[in-house]
Amino acid sequence: MTQAEARELVCAHSPDSDDAFMFYGLATRKIRSRLLAFRHVLEDIESLNRKAMEGVYELTAISYHAYPYVASRYLLMASGSSVGDGYGPILVAARPMAPEEVKGKRIAIPGTLTTAYLVLKLFEPDFEPVQVPFDRIPDAVREHSADLGLVIHEGQLTYGKTGLHCVLDFGRWWKKSTGFPLPLGANALSRDLPAELREECGRMMRESIQYALDNHEEALNYALQFAREMDPALAEKFIGMYVNHYTVDAGELIPKAAQKLLDMGFEAGLIPHRVEVEFAR
Repeated sequence: MTQAEARELVCAHSPDSDDAFMFYGLATRKIRSRLLAFRHVLEDIESLNRKAMEGVYELTAISYHAYPYVASRYLLMASGSSVGDGYGPILVAARPMAPEEVKGKRIAIPGTLTTAYLVLKLFEPDFEPVQVPFDRIPDAVREHSADLGLVIHEGQLTYGKTGLHCVLDFGRWWKKSTGFPLPLGANALSRDLPAELREECGRMMRESIQYALDNHEEALNYALQFAREMDPALAEKFIGMYVNHYTVDAGELIPKAAQKLLDMGFEAGLIPHRVEVEFAR
């Protein structure tokens, strides 16, 4: 089979600097295959979670929280996880606030299927969620349309510049509570793909991430165009937080951490059924 005859797969991920960094090798065709060619689609993570419930894309980024809702359609990939090891999504407010004050507040959230939302509900189930596009959440807090904001992506590093205060870092809270890193996002592969193609997707994803890590400067320069006018040094720090050895390969620890997270969600009544985390190998 020649490259011209290779099967085209849609590869959907978020328009964020860390995703751009890990997909650099694939997006620029540094990593190639005689079996596969990828067409990249960029959408925010909550949209990808919703579309995964319908099986829209063959390879897609999802939140770990979304997995129980899409497990019948998808397997998780060993490569491509975003993991916060002692850091993660944060709650911000316009004034200093103790975590105990969160109860009953109006909180701007990026989507109910995000892992950040699940962890927030595990921490404090009693609040009023206000769904806001993830990149508008700090503005919602500053404009007082919400009491607090659940911040994902690069806003974890930039909130202080606009006068907001960190109330709680959920990655730190999760690590202290469970001893595990916090698995936030993953790549998922359609169960309908032949095993040979799933294996090839896994190889290419792993090699794309490793290529970016090995060719850091060129991959970083590519990713900066997705950093929403973020200072390059901060963008590099953010990418370093979420593209690491866990991203290359989830190993044995991250599946255990994901299982713990989803089991806790089920036991708290936040997830409707228990699911076994299943990775394509």
